[in-house]
Amino acid sequence: METQLTIDERLRIESRIVNDFSITVATVNGSGSQTSNAAILRAIFKMGIPVSGKNIFPSNIQGLPTWYTIRVNKDGFVARKREADILVAMNPATFSKDLESLKPGGAFFYADDIRFPITRDDVVAYPMPVKQLIRQVEIPAYLKDYVANMVYVGILAQMIGIDLEKIRQALEFHFKGKAKPVEINFSVVSLAAEWARENLEKKDPYYLEAMDATAGLILTDGNTAAALGAIYGGVQFVSWYPITPATSLAENLQQYLPRLRKDPETGKNTFVVVQAEDELAAIGMAVGAGWGGLRAMSSTSGPGLSLMTEYIGLAYFAEVPVVVWDIQRAGPSTGLPTRTAQGDLTFVAFMGHGDTQNIILLPGSVNECFEFAWKAFDLAEQFQTPVIVLSDLDFGMNQWMGKPFEYPDQPMQRGKVLWEEDLEKLDGRWARYLDVDGDGIPYRTVMGNRHPKAAYFTRGTGHDEYANYSEDPEVWHALLNRLKKKFETLKPFLPQPVVEKMEGARINLVSFGSTEPAIQEARALLQREGIASDFTRIRSYPFDDVVKEICSTYERNYIVEMNRDGQLHQLLRMHYPELSPKMLSYAYTDGLPLTAKQIFDFILSKEKEDERTGIASEC
Repeated sequence: METQLTIDERLRIESRIVNDFSITVATVNGSGSQTSNAAILRAIFKMGIPVSGKNIFPSNIQGLPTWYTIRVNKDGFVARKREADILVAMNPATFSKDLESLKPGGAFFYADDIRFPITRDDVVAYPMPVKQLIRQVEIPAYLKDYVANMVYVGILAQMIGIDLEKIRQALEFHFKGKAKPVEINFSVVSLAAEWARENLEKKDPYYLEAMDATAGLILTDGNTAAALGAIYGGVQFVSWYPITPATSLAENLQQYLPRLRKDPETGKNTFVVVQAEDELAAIGMAVGAGWGGLRAMSSTSGPGLSLMTEYIGLAYFAEVPVVVWDIQRAGPSTGLPTRTAQGDLTFVAFMGHGDTQNIILLPGSVNECFEFAWKAFDLAEQFQTPVIVLSDLDFGMNQWMGKPFEYPDQPMQRGKVLWEEDLEKLDGRWARYLDVDGDGIPYRTVMGNRHPKAAYFTRGTGHDEYANYSEDPEVWHALLNRLKKKFETLKPFLPQPVVEKMEGARINLVSFGSTEPAIQEARALLQREGIASDFTRIRSYPFDDVVKEICSTYERNYIVEMNRDGQLHQLLRMHYPELSPKMLSYAYTDGLPLTAKQIFDFILSKEKEDERTGIASEC
């Protein structure tokens, strides 16, 4: 016999919103909420539901407001949403603002010891007896404030349908299988979930249901991916200085290198990691190691890169391979250390005084953070020049879904290195800066070569083909032109643009880096409005001519980026001035990742404006 549903029950079922909402957790920095939020995120991921997590935190150590946002979307759209559908309020200092920011119809979970009034009647409010429940658990007193956050994990799990077993698995992952912390935290989760089951009535429309959309995927951050990619690319020397948001890249190298890079016979490390006294020392060490023949790298952010500029200019001119990761943050100056941006592109493109150029790699996923980390060493050594990899805080420190990393599919490319037998064949007659092959790339020797003719004098001053000091005008002119030729040679070897097409597209959205998730969702929104669009993601600089070929085929190219001045737009117009009328900049930065709605609103307004202009001109 079928169960007859009441009208209210039918309406509630029909209005259910399943696997498509955003959760924001408002807490205090340093309160231990990172463990709780990571458990929610990873549990949802383990339920097979596409998800992403972004931590919006202050640049102090402890005490200021922190927000963690989790985007759940069954269609795989995981860019940041501006409005929260569910909000967990644990911070009295931001309680009123958090309540005000919640979307109408949203769910508001709050610690009931926060004695502020609920001033909205268009949201569903759920009080949580955090202090009452935590008193029922036998744990050390010094842990209670930290473990208290597990109360909202359990209550949220019960109310929206997070599988408790998946939360346990997430805690086991976080605590690396240590039984005691897992049991302490999970006991609070279980207690809170049981309390919610007995005391709270579900009145909001948000639900989770298990899917199979994350099978075969991993959940990680870009800095971890970059560290692992560098290890599999053969990194031998790392020198760095702590700076947000790049610190965790070096810390991950320190974590994984001892496990993955020991000599199997001697048990000795086959790497060196040095925490230098400042950024100047860090880059100086890396350039020296690269000159000596080691695969050398450093990692930093904008302020640190500013200090490194002189040494990177030396490496460009003396033709020394070195890799530098710039995990971009909001500048200029100290700026916003814990906010994201894409503001270093033009700075890095021309970094160094005089006529300088740099290879820039622009990863657009955690998988590319891994891939470009090992490829950067190949490019640096092949072309004997610095390679700067531009990531950003959003990639570097937040959790992203991706495919399992693939082992490098080619042997290491060391470039034009002469060893003893090579010099013997040449009777020792060689020149460090001579363009033998006509491609602008000379041959080099490295430390360890015992041939008596292997040595040369490395200098950042004027030099001829034999590395002799020279102020001769013709020699100087030829040297700079050879360096330019080298950069023409390398263009086809750099990662080429990723292009996605849509039938009937007249417009093209062009970007780089971490903006792709927002752009992909914006394209879907535009398609609903009858506007088809193609997508081009630039993955390296200097541009190959294929970029010009792509952009020239569209009526309009929208250049989307997270900076004030439209830096990618500037570079594209500088290289292809004839395409300027076809390029329109959408550059926006406020320290937060772009949303699909921001991009959609801008492009839709411009396209509608064109329609109105076209109709008016016809009239």
